[in-house]
Amino acid sequence: MNQPKPQRLQIGKGQISGYISIFLSILALVSILCFLFPEKLTTPEFREIYTAQSMTILVKAVIVLCFIFALISFLLSKKIKWALPGAAIAGVAILLGALNVQGTAVQKSDWYFGLDWMLLDLLLMTVIFIPIELFFPKNLNQTKFHEEWRTDLVYFVISHLFIQFFGIITQKPAIVFFGWIGLDKIHIWIQQLPFLMALFIAFFTTDFFQYWAHRIFHNHVYLWRFHSVHHSTQHMDWLAGSRTHFIDIFFTRAMSFIPLYVLGFSPAVFNTYIIVIAVHAVLIHANTRINFGFLKYIITTPQYHHWHHCEDPKYYGKNFAAVFPFIDMMFGTYYLPGKVWPEGTGVHESQYPKGFIKQSIYPFTKSPFDDNLKMEDRSDR
Repeated sequence: MNQPKPQRLQIGKGQISGYISIFLSILALVSILCFLFPEKLTTPEFREIYTAQSMTILVKAVIVLCFIFALISFLLSKKIKWALPGAAIAGVAILLGALNVQGTAVQKSDWYFGLDWMLLDLLLMTVIFIPIELFFPKNLNQTKFHEEWRTDLVYFVISHLFIQFFGIITQKPAIVFFGWIGLDKIHIWIQQLPFLMALFIAFFTTDFFQYWAHRIFHNHVYLWRFHSVHHSTQHMDWLAGSRTHFIDIFFTRAMSFIPLYVLGFSPAVFNTYIIVIAVHAVLIHANTRINFGFLKYIITTPQYHHWHHCEDPKYYGKNFAAVFPFIDMMFGTYYLPGKVWPEGTGVHESQYPKGFIKQSIYPFTKSPFDDNLKMEDRSDR
């Protein structure tokens, strides 16, 4: 028997505020671990951006918001089934010391997980994109809790927790191939440029390198096995961009890191680049109908990138650029038909396996196209 599809949440019914309460309470509960084990669960580079005091204030604010949204849920729905879980989890967090956590001096550690990065980025992205998808959705029938949202959330969690691992392996190629070259003069020249000029160079050079890495993964069948994981989602939303195979992450991020390493941008430019690119990568996958007016011809938008994910073979091989559409224009892969959106997204030719583990293993065993297309060394996708 077919299971009924989950329905899109409706404003004013109490469900949304109840789920927000549950979400915030889980974040508060898990954040206690960051205070208890900072050497192993927090990111050294990220700790330089925030202070322990600011994080204790944030945790307390999140706890308060948990109860506020739980109360709103109860008042709107007249039921406790959505209000109680969040309040209960927040209560457990309080019993475990969430309101009394204090930052301590952190000793250097050889290895760590990026739990702080994961929690803060998850909070930031939900604050930005849940309202956008709720009030300005492209797909009116798509719910936040579609059948693959858990898989995409696992990808999000894994990529953030293993930030040290992915950071090291993606930087290695640049260091190995360019580390022996004296780059000091280049670094000094780049760091003396005006901030906005240096930032544009950072975005353009990384996007140029990533364009070709991205296109190579599409054009060669064996590499497409891994990149097709990213294209397998039929539910484009703010979490969809996280679905990326680790082989894909290694290659594309390594290519993007080469210009960052060779040119040696200042910490201010580098940190701004990382923050903006993280938010933008989520934006272009989001389930939102916002077209951004004339800006869609300057930077990539959800409409632009959704065409890249289009399941119709007639539109394969378009819009590889991550940031600047003019790079696609330069190489003949630009496609943006006015205000028209693709009818569907996903891997059209094959049913890709569901779940993080199966999707991680599958590309090593066969191509998703092996049974249907007799391709040898190139893909038109």
